[in-house]
Amino acid sequence: MKALTFATAALLMAVLMAPDAAQARACAPRENVLARLAEGYGESRKSIGIGANNQVVEVFASDESGTWTITVTSPAGVTCLVASGQAYEALAEALPDTSDPA
Repeated sequence: MKALTFATAALLMAVLMAPDAAQARACAPRENVLARLAEGYGESRKSIGIGANNQVVEVFASDESGTWTITVTSPAGVTCLVASGQAYEALAEALPDTSDPA
């Protein structure tokens, strides 16, 4: 589970650091975004975390279609779409063995 959370955080950091990320965001009240993800794409929340400035970062995905969406919600309740795509898979990979054999 920690590997999944780390992978999600790494993906989100890469997206947020992209030059066009801020311009590409679509934002709306949280209730509207969640309804659209559920009704339009069959996506439900798969993970959640707190980012910079107390923003809520969430990953939504559909087990049926494999679509996924990453959102960021401000403390004021405005949710922005950060990234979306296809072929979502939940992973629970173990950490690599970093012990020194010597």
